[in-house]
Amino acid sequence: MATIPISLISPAKINLFLAVTGKQPDGYHELVTLMCPITLADTVKIKLTRRKITVSCTDPDVPEDETNLAHRAARSFLADWTTEKKGDRFGAHITIEKRIPVAAGLGGGSSNAATVLLALNRFYGKPYTRQELGAMALNLGADVPFFIFQRPAIATGIGEVLQPVTGVLHGASIILVHPPIRIGTATVYQNLNLRLTKCQQRLKKFNLHIEDALKHIPPGEIEKYLCNDLETVTTVRYPEIEEIKRTLLLLGANGALMSGSGPTVFGLFREKAVARNVFRHLVREYPWNVFQVECWSHEKNRAK
Repeated sequence: MATIPISLISPAKINLFLAVTGKQPDGYHELVTLMCPITLADTVKIKLTRRKITVSCTDPDVPEDETNLAHRAARSFLADWTTEKKGDRFGAHITIEKRIPVAAGLGGGSSNAATVLLALNRFYGKPYTRQELGAMALNLGADVPFFIFQRPAIATGIGEVLQPVTGVLHGASIILVHPPIRIGTATVYQNLNLRLTKCQQRLKKFNLHIEDALKHIPPGEIEKYLCNDLETVTTVRYPEIEEIKRTLLLLGANGALMSGSGPTVFGLFREKAVARNVFRHLVREYPWNVFQVECWSHEKNRAK
């Protein structure tokens, strides 16, 4: 058994569009969302062991037990692999160098889980296809299949149906602003009133089906489509989210939106110099965590 750790980048994501279109009898919400992986990322290292799965993380707020999504991902993969190997047992030690804020609407935990699946699959000679990994990922959470996909995409269903999109954020700089708030995704969805959601109706003016509209966004016009139904819940409880959006727009952002269930807000900038100056200003003047990032390419994610 090899003992050299596998090391992979585990990127965050932003939701450029998120429409909640319904709710299934099992409680899962149906949605249409346009997501992009970004260069704010954790590093996940995996070292294979005998039998036991363990997790350590540089962020003390992240659990290191069986509830950790990366732990669950390893358990799921290795349980299947044990069956394939007719009884041999395998384990892993997972180290997460955390840079993505926790409970921030950026998908950090989901990304870590997907990265564990990808790393283990790579080590064992890719016994599972991307589709098979995606099915495994869906059992862990609705966002996890997107991080298996590893590219900008429209996600539908509960997040498991993925269609690639290209050029949406070409050349754009992204400023992330994360206030010192932690929000549970489940809580936001539990408090969502579907009668108050608006994003699906907003796209009707383009005379296109919602997915068609997102697939045919003209270059440089994504700002016109920015919408997130979950803001109807989160901004009521945390008005500082609207304050952050206003601040980004006043400072020159071409568009601003809350990502996922929040509280992180991103601003899109077409000019990198403007974004750089805004980043410096926000770091100096406001009590928020601020990051300057870009859309992430899966080509950068190669095992070390």
